[in-house]
Amino acid sequence: MRLVVVGHGPTSSRLVEALAAKGFDGRITVLGEEPRAAYDRVALTSYLTGKSVEDLTYPVPEGVVPRLASRVVGIDRDGRSVTTADGHVEPYDVLVLATGSSPFVPPVPGSELPGCFVYRTIDDLDAIRDACARATSGVVIGGGLLGLEAADALRGLGLSTHIVEMGGWLMPRQVDEGGGAVLRGHIEALGLNVHTGAGVKEVVTGADGRVAGLAMPDGRKIEAQVVVFSAGVRPRDELARQAGLEVGERGGIAVDDGMRTSDPSIYAVGECALHDGMVYGLAGPCFTMAEVAADRILGGEAAFARADLSTKLKLLGVEVAQFGAMEGALDVTFMDPVGGVYQKLFVSDDARTLLGGICVGDATPYNTLKPFVGRALPGAPSELLFTGGPANMDLPDDAQVCSCNNVTKGQVCAAIAGEGLTDVAGIKACTRAGTTCGSCVPTLKQILVRSGVEVSKALCEHFAYSRAELFDIVRVRGITTFSRLIAEHGTGRGCDVCKPVVASILASLGNGHILDGEQAALQDTNDHFMANIQRNGTYSVVPRIPGGEITPDKLIVIGEVARDFGLYTKITGGQRIDLFGARVEQLPLIWRRLVDAGFESGHAYGKALRTVKSCVGSTWCRYGVQDSVDLAISLELRYRGLRAPHKLKSAVSGCARECAEARGKDFGVIATEKGWNLYVGGNGGFTPRHADLFAADLSTEELVRTVDRFLMFYVRTADRLQRTSAWLQAQGLDYVREVILEDSLGICADLDAQMERHVAAYADEWRAAIEDPEKLRRFVSFVNAPATPDPSIAFEVERDQIKPVLIPLEVLRS
Repeated sequence: MRLVVVGHGPTSSRLVEALAAKGFDGRITVLGEEPRAAYDRVALTSYLTGKSVEDLTYPVPEGVVPRLASRVVGIDRDGRSVTTADGHVEPYDVLVLATGSSPFVPPVPGSELPGCFVYRTIDDLDAIRDACARATSGVVIGGGLLGLEAADALRGLGLSTHIVEMGGWLMPRQVDEGGGAVLRGHIEALGLNVHTGAGVKEVVTGADGRVAGLAMPDGRKIEAQVVVFSAGVRPRDELARQAGLEVGERGGIAVDDGMRTSDPSIYAVGECALHDGMVYGLAGPCFTMAEVAADRILGGEAAFARADLSTKLKLLGVEVAQFGAMEGALDVTFMDPVGGVYQKLFVSDDARTLLGGICVGDATPYNTLKPFVGRALPGAPSELLFTGGPANMDLPDDAQVCSCNNVTKGQVCAAIAGEGLTDVAGIKACTRAGTTCGSCVPTLKQILVRSGVEVSKALCEHFAYSRAELFDIVRVRGITTFSRLIAEHGTGRGCDVCKPVVASILASLGNGHILDGEQAALQDTNDHFMANIQRNGTYSVVPRIPGGEITPDKLIVIGEVARDFGLYTKITGGQRIDLFGARVEQLPLIWRRLVDAGFESGHAYGKALRTVKSCVGSTWCRYGVQDSVDLAISLELRYRGLRAPHKLKSAVSGCARECAEARGKDFGVIATEKGWNLYVGGNGGFTPRHADLFAADLSTEELVRTVDRFLMFYVRTADRLQRTSAWLQAQGLDYVREVILEDSLGICADLDAQMERHVAAYADEWRAAIEDPEKLRRFVSFVNAPATPDPSIAFEVERDQIKPVLIPLEVLRS
């Protein structure tokens, strides 16, 4: 059999992969219009944030013949062949049209000017990136899913970005008006400008013949040098029309339940296909169409039913999810305007059946509740909304857990039992669940646990090791770069889970400055700029003040820096002074002033030691029995810069009255008449925990040695982002005591030496940055305009200090 597929996108790739997996015995030729093989369009934006074309490209199954840059211009149904633009004629026995869709560009004057783009292909993104290099402002026309992705891309490329949406709110197909208002608040807080209920009169032409802005019907104008149209798509059915196949009144190639067109030898799948009056633009339904068509081509009886249009995604850092219906007889709504959370469940008139739901800001209920759409509620609606359901809630076997690939819980359980699967990676390989958008991965982990499987502790899909195992590999083998580690002990190129973890491990083992070489690309947002990003896009600067002790001269310097740079000042709970409101290009200038005055980085931005808080101790206090300030300063200077799985906080109290709150810290010290008591594993935060007494009446030398070993053992063995409190509970207090105090593992000398290497190698990260021109190059708001501050950042005055100007969040009440 000669099978020809017209179109080489994700759906086409899924079709030929399914045919190959089912044992298709024939020739498969794929004719693609683009000059490259099929790639993942769901992850298209990641191409602008570091992924390569190769990262996104789908593998071509063995035996499939792809012909790239081959646009098909005609179908000869009688002769059963297709003709390409270059005159090539390809005969077929079975033809599959997978031509996808094309972006809809509204017919507005100026839409064809240089500087106008669509957001569809890698070539489109290359062109947008080139244009942004000489632009300062951009507009995205369309506030749907793809429009927000495009806006995030422009923002990431350094442009002041506007979103123009004709509807009354953003993402009108996925959320209602209340959800749209909360989503708008999140997006405007990031500095983007949102215009809803707004039309486009024309794209304005500049003196150079390129885009200069956008004019609206109400007379408003937006200055812009880049315009991206993301106003929907239209099915590409022109070949079908020319060939006389049945098409829909509003577009789309009409198909039956088996994906056959009006010609029995021609199928259509994906965004070009019209099934039961519906054209689908989501990956899940399109992939299901491909699976159905593959089965029918091989003589099967698979049928395509109305697809699940549920979706969960993260746009501009905001979780958005929608499942089932967007209306119902009754609804239960939760709205937190301060936290920016909007959640709504739709239920039947007897409140017993779940019909659908919307989540913005926090999509926790999605994974658990989506499979129950159309079923009896497993709990009270309010409980389901606020908790995601009872902890012991189990999913029925026919519940769909992966809508992208149409996989049920029963299929996952059967694969686990039949194939002996032990991890999510195995489930992905066997069932495809979790391989597209990944939102069902938490549910897959729950199913593994409920199936009695001990879930793998692998850090991520790129490393089959836990964080502790990776730490030992790096330490023992002397590995100093991520590229070597993943080449020798991992797979792929890494992700946003493993890269910061490895960066932390390398820093813990003293592998130079965090912004040196390839380490710079591994860092989280805060480490990337060595400051804490705030909600309006500015940064806070926290100089180290060891033990909370500071001279008047240094206090004056902090005040002068805050005054000269117009910063908001706040005394922290860790006895430091936080300076808020610094733009990214101001950071090195602020650091220079502070470093010249004897300050250094307080590492408030890193998973590292933050502070060692203290009371005034025996020096001043009539109750003090030991010099708590001196010890706190010594400990903070000893452990400063120590990178760990999570942040570390400490305190020293000079007597049992505990004014420094040492028992609420990762390691806390309380003075006694005989020396010092050491407490470990405490923390404040969401789940406060008092620290446990680890050792009593220690001398200063014994205390330092014990803390050295405790911290290094924690750094070696804790999981990713695991606080000392959770780590200690997992390890067991008695076990850690045996390791640290009795040297039960025989590693204490190694722990001591590791800490001494850290202390000897310490260097201030701020000083190193301001003395290195290469490092300084990253501290700009706009790569293409280094001297230009971010115009979206604005402040107002309250209580004689600045505060960020944020767009107020609309509160909608019905």
